[in-house]
Amino acid sequence: MFGATLAIGDDILDIGTHKFDRSRGDQRAIGSGAMVPRLALGEPGQFEVPNVADPAHFCRNNFASACGNSDSKQNVKFAKGTTTLAFKFDGGIIVSVDSRSTMGAYIASGTVKKVIEINPFLLGTMAGGAADCSFWERNLGTQCRMYELRNKKRITVAAASKLLANTMSSYRGYGLSMGTMITGWDETGPQLYYVDDDGTRLHGRYFSVGSGSTYAYGVLDTYYKPDLTVEEAIDLGKRAIYHACHRDAMSGSINNLYHVTKDGWVKIHAIDVNDMHYQFLEEKKNAMSSS
Repeated sequence: MFGATLAIGDDILDIGTHKFDRSRGDQRAIGSGAMVPRLALGEPGQFEVPNVADPAHFCRNNFASACGNSDSKQNVKFAKGTTTLAFKFDGGIIVSVDSRSTMGAYIASGTVKKVIEINPFLLGTMAGGAADCSFWERNLGTQCRMYELRNKKRITVAAASKLLANTMSSYRGYGLSMGTMITGWDETGPQLYYVDDDGTRLHGRYFSVGSGSTYAYGVLDTYYKPDLTVEEAIDLGKRAIYHACHRDAMSGSINNLYHVTKDGWVKIHAIDVNDMHYQFLEEKKNAMSSS
């Protein structure tokens, strides 16, 4: 009705205060043989949980992050998709990723930042659950900074990856979905580690993680060599992501590529994969015509 005044009750202003807590009382309900708070879904300040007798058991059975077809019996299935890769060579480290976020066949975003800039000398990549990777790698950034303040020196890549692996080990079985790479340059030179949500930590020369990783590995296995020039390494990282995006529907959009040296990381480019498609198609046509 025009001219009506919107009145806000006094009770809404009490939310979060002791008065509000006292007014709610200590209503409790019995479920699964244990005393639990009565569920009040939708109320401000409430943490909503499944309205079942045992919410924890329900979440374990229906929200677990699984690989392959092992989540076929779940009511909620995690539909993941990405391609990330990193490799060491004589000129440093190349980190190359796509930027597509998907929920099944739905493309939720094409501009996801899948490289986490932990500090000027450390980078992390995201594959799996975006929220899990983003939160815990930023948490790793905090731990790395605390290490620097306590010890008056920069943390090594090995130590940083171990901190993340320890965190993942402590949360094993809680449904996290993470497949990350931690890479950077320290006093021992360029280093690259893979860390996942089980606490697995691997040291290697190159890794690729995500639904498109098999295609990226095909390119890396064929053309990778330690003595690549910087230009060749950038081109390899670019082509590996392109071919993965071309074959994997869950990967695509923008290719973000970083080069890590002893002076820190530098972002080289952010190129639309569609533009790369026509560039490489033209190269293929020219090569076929010349032969």
